[in-house]
Amino acid sequence: MFDIVLVEPEIPPNAGNVIRLAANTGCRLHLVEPLGFSMDDRSLRRAGLDYHELASVKTHKDWPACLSLLGARRRFAFTTKGTNLYTHARYASDDVLVFGAETRGLPESILLGFQEGSRLRLPMTPGNRSINLSNAVAVVVFEAWRQLAFGGSA
Repeated sequence: MFDIVLVEPEIPPNAGNVIRLAANTGCRLHLVEPLGFSMDDRSLRRAGLDYHELASVKTHKDWPACLSLLGARRRFAFTTKGTNLYTHARYASDDVLVFGAETRGLPESILLGFQEGSRLRLPMTPGNRSINLSNAVAVVVFEAWRQLAFGGSA
């Protein structure tokens, strides 16, 4: 299944929600430091409930360390600066889905490592900053999984 990467996430409940999403979809979750919370944070655990033990979660000291583990697999960056909609991509089960921090998005230095066609966005009404991180991850994961006919689901 997919690998979800959260680069420098800041808000514990968002990370907890994504942990729960990963557990329920079979995705692997990667958290790139620095984190805006401790993995023992009470609000992180509350949002993730007992799913933390059911999810595959790895923490990486930085983006290069995460990239080293993921290798040369196909990656998509989700950004308000993307020119293509997330629905235009044709996802494969070993794709890597990369999301940035809640208040800053993905750093320019990371975005430059993605081809323009791999920088995707979710549609929004004009004038808004962004969609909640955990909501955006859920929308993308379910679209990608839908394209794979929800393989592995019950």
